Formats: sequence, structure tokens, C-alpha cells
Amino acid sequence: MHPNSDKATEVKSTLRRLGLSPRKALGQHFLVGDDALVDILEAAQIFGKTVVEIGPGLGALTKKLAEHARKVVAVEIDPLLAAALQKELANFENLLVICADARDVEVEDLVGKEYFKLVANLPYYAAMPILRRFLESSHPPTQAVVMCQREVAMAMVAGPGEMSLLSVAIQLYGHPRIVGIVPSSAFYPSPKVTSTIVHIEVYHKPVLEVQDKGEFFALVRGGFAAPRKQLRNSLSYGLNLSVDTSATMLWKADIDSKRRPQTLTLDEWGQLFGIFSESELLHG
Repeated sequence: MHPNSDKATEVKSTLRRLGLSPRKALGQHFLVGDDALVDILEAAQIFGKTVVEIGPGLGALTKKLAEHARKVVAVEIDPLLAAALQKELANFENLLVICADARDVEVEDLVGKEYFKLVANLPYYAAMPILRRFLESSHPPTQAVVMCQREVAMAMVAGPGEMSLLSVAIQLYGHPRIVGIVPSSAFYPSPKVTSTIVHIEVYHKPVLEVQDKGEFFALVRGGFAAPRKQLRNSLSYGLNLSVDTSATMLWKADIDSKRRPQTLTLDEWGQLFGIFSESELLHG
């Protein structure tokens, strides 16, 4: 018998009792693996802290968080699950369950000005929008421990040579590291992908000081529009510029126009953004 089978049976029983079933459209996969719980708690170090949890589901992790944290704010998009969680864990006075889409929440509405840690079992379809929502907030978490699809996790921690838009989006705000791998058998129902736990140590301020983050990411997104092409061609394609204009911008930034976008460091993206900002090419 698989070590997680008893927990899976327990989850099925709980769902039946509550009259619920996993909603595929919301990417619901309930954690049944104890090893993953331990890894998340050890990485998060939440004793006496304020924690925001995204995607609490049936509360397997929520209960552990509430037992050790000073305060837990659990954000659940499914109103039926949110109501069930509120009822099931009603004895925890330090737990607040909010029914909302984490992609749209105002962080300060959740925790005010308190320092907090983010813990999340991120749905595969919304992992990056949720992370960016919190990391780009004027009041970001001090740390984040998230569980996400393995490919997303590997992109988060990638270095120059393997960078992507996702890598830049995360590493601008913090230092990510892999904590552990979570097999599909650790969930019910089992997803078709392997999950990974990532710890992000959030910087006090972003690595690059950019005046307009929207324009910065427009540049990076344009740069990765055709990642297999040379930068001058990828930028030309992504930003609707002539190849000569792209090559000139790269030359001014002291970046070889024949390089691939995935080889650029964060500092080089910053240099290139400075040149593009001066030229006002990103404004129109």
C-alpha cells in the first residue's frame, strides 16, 4: 500500500462529507503527503509569525500553520471550500479565511503593514500571476515558500544561459532555491506533473531600480518573444522595431547583439532598459 493512500482515503471521505469534489477548472489537487508538509514548514520557519496562505484547500497545511504561527490569513478562491475550511478549523482564533482570487487581492487588505511570510500551494494555471502580485506589491512578504509545477520552479532558479521572462520576474525581487521535489502521488487527485517546493528570500528592495516596472517587463517580454533568435532579431520581433534599431540599442548597452536573450544577466537587462528608456522607444 502506498504511504499516502490512507490520507487520500481520508480526503475522499472529507469531500464526501462536505458534499464537495475536486474542481478541475480551479486546478484543485489536495495535499496528502506528510513529507511535503514537513519540508514546507521547515523551510518557512513560521513560529510566531504572520502568514498568508494561498490555496488552503481542505486545510492540511493550514492547520499546521495555525498551530505554530501567530496569525494565518488563508486565501481560497472556491467559496464552498472557504466556507468548509472556516467551519472545520473554527477552533483556531488566529485563523482568518478569506474567499478571494489571490491574483486580485490587495496585500495590505490582508495583513495591513505587518511583516508576513507567504506560503502557497499554487495552482498551475495561476502560479506566476499570484507570485508577481505579492512580490511586486508595495508591501511584499519577507519570504515565500511555494509549491508549483517543477518546470516553473526550475525556471525560477535558472541562471544566465537558461534565463526566461519568469526567471527575471522572480529574481528581480528575491533569491529562489529548490527545497524539495513532491511526487504526484502526494496529491489527491494526482496531477499529471511533478511539483517542487521553492523558497524565495525576498530582497528589501528589487535588485534593479526601474522607474516603470510595466515598461521594464515590456522590454524583457519583447526580448524573449523569440528566444531561439539572436537578441537583435528577438527584440525587433517582440517590440516591432527594425533590426538596425535593436542592434543599435544593444550596442549602446554594450551587449553583443548576436547573443540569445536567455544569456543576459539581470544587470544587463537593467543596462538595456536604461538605454531604451532614454530613447523613449518603449513609450509608443
